Amino acid sequence: MVRIELAAALVSAWAVWLTTRRRPWCWPVGLVSVLVYAWVFVHAKLYSDALLQLAFALLIGYGWWRWLQHMGGDGRVEVAALPRRQAVAHLAIGGLGALALGAFMHYRTDAALPWLDAALTAFSLVAQWWQAKRHVASWWLWIAVDVIYVGEYVYKHLLITSVLYAGFVLLAVLGLRAWRRVARAPAPHPLGASH
Repeated sequence: MVRIELAAALVSAWAVWLTTRRRPWCWPVGLVSVLVYAWVFVHAKLYSDALLQLAFALLIGYGWWRWLQHMGGDGRVEVAALPRRQAVAHLAIGGLGALALGAFMHYRTDAALPWLDAALTAFSLVAQWWQAKRHVASWWLWIAVDVIYVGEYVYKHLLITSVLYAGFVLLAVLGLRAWRRVARAPAPHPLGASH
């Protein structure tokens, strides 16, 4: 089990690193990691996390397609703004999803930490959606979620995964800085345009 968890952690870290670099290969690498992690989480009775991995698998397909539609000339995805109204709506949907999934996991399963796991699952889906849509704000949400995940995984004795998520926090900070820098950069002028 530890070897499988370690392999999943390494592939996941690679996928997030590719994401910080805005490289579209982050999506297929991420697909491998979420499928392995789904099995790890079922074994740990973190059912919301297991479901999250399957939802990630679907979002990965969408994200990969979406990014390929918005590639810059440098081979990296272009960053897009997130309107405040959409951000609030998505966070509200995440909150409702957390309550609904938490109630189901609490009353219908033997899930460990059903409410916390459900909340982290719901807001991870929001962050993943924002990532697919190329929003810098996804990194802020990933930082918040990943910090809490570290504690959850320590509590569940998934030490390799807790170290991975601590690394994810650092990678998310790097991703935030890199994506913000790109978002703030002036748009290139078309060839032949006057200044």
